[in-house]
Amino acid sequence: MSEYEPLTPASLPKRLGGLSAVADAVGGAPEAWSVEEVGDGNLNLVFIVGGSAGSVIVKQALPYVRLVGDSWPLGLQRAFFEYNALIRQETVDPGVVPAVLHFDEAQALIVMEHLVPHIILRNQMMAGDRVAGLGEGMGRFCARTAFRCSDLHMATDKKKADVALFSGNAELCDITETLVFTDPYFDAELNRHTTPQLDSLVAELRANEALKIEAQHLKRAFTARAETLCHGDLHSGSIMVTGDSVRIIDPEFAFYGPMGFDIGMLVGNFLMAFHATPAHVADRAARAAYQDWLLDVTRTTWTSFAAEFRTLWERERTGILYPRTLYEDQGHEAASKRACDQVLAEIFTDLLGFAGVEMHRRILGLAHIAEFDSIEDSDIRAPLEAKSLRLGRDLVLQRRNITDIDRLLGLARSSETGDNI
Repeated sequence: MSEYEPLTPASLPKRLGGLSAVADAVGGAPEAWSVEEVGDGNLNLVFIVGGSAGSVIVKQALPYVRLVGDSWPLGLQRAFFEYNALIRQETVDPGVVPAVLHFDEAQALIVMEHLVPHIILRNQMMAGDRVAGLGEGMGRFCARTAFRCSDLHMATDKKKADVALFSGNAELCDITETLVFTDPYFDAELNRHTTPQLDSLVAELRANEALKIEAQHLKRAFTARAETLCHGDLHSGSIMVTGDSVRIIDPEFAFYGPMGFDIGMLVGNFLMAFHATPAHVADRAARAAYQDWLLDVTRTTWTSFAAEFRTLWERERTGILYPRTLYEDQGHEAASKRACDQVLAEIFTDLLGFAGVEMHRRILGLAHIAEFDSIEDSDIRAPLEAKSLRLGRDLVLQRRNITDIDRLLGLARSSETGDNI
């Protein structure tokens, strides 16, 4: 088909049954396939298609924001950017993203590997279940994409071509620019928060002039610093896991931006999960142990990122930035290491700021997180959200003074002891 038409469980077998990549992976007659629509995200249709040989995921963009409805139109080209991000992520960190089996730009659909028996990380964390190697895997992924998709590694012509390609993902960048960096800090139409319990704190945050200035500084970095390919929406809902496997999905918000953006958004989600744990893990000892684990994952995510980044700096620095001709080739290895340390310090500062605004937008903006929203009793939910709001404020405002991961985790632990809204 050349004219776009949304799939349905009834129409999918007929429309995709003739594609060899799909038919071979699923097996059996298309009319015998099982098709289940499982999309629970904000934007797209997602189907699990099963047959005698196995199953695949079919993801199709809709011409509007699914969370809101057709009153918010949205172009279909985001499937194009997701496809291009997936194939690049597979190149820089093989085996972490689902394999792409078929892409149809006109129909805005991608057929990809069905990750079985993986489940969404957010659900795993709400259940208080641990994932071995989570921090290590996420830190490596963030470092490999940050480094290998940047001018530290890529040929400059290819880097600039990629920047030009992904600059077309303007509609989804606009969503981030609006919903993350601007809307939480004033009474925007699509905002929502726990009321009346958080009303005074929300008013306090929106009256904080320094906070609003810093949020816009971060927005300027988001819009202007095309350092590397970013996933663009890296949170615990875009990570699928088993007890010891980590896979990453849904890079439709992909763009070229700051190296600290993805890991910052991820850390913000880990910290919100830390605050939400008391509502999901009843046993006091188990709760404390799980919160310790979440902070350990946060620590390991950063230390793994930094270690992998340093390794890549030493072995794969083949781009136009910090060339070896200025350092190692002249016997200035120590200067090269200092330069790397300074770049990592800048990334860490950005991480803190992006984590803070992510914590604000997930509580005050349009798209919330299940860790908080699933808490039915607002008198229980609001104090936990307040902890994240205050910590997010401190991360944004103090990010230049928080120089290491231990200080960040200390602030997180201190924030947990404050129960007052």
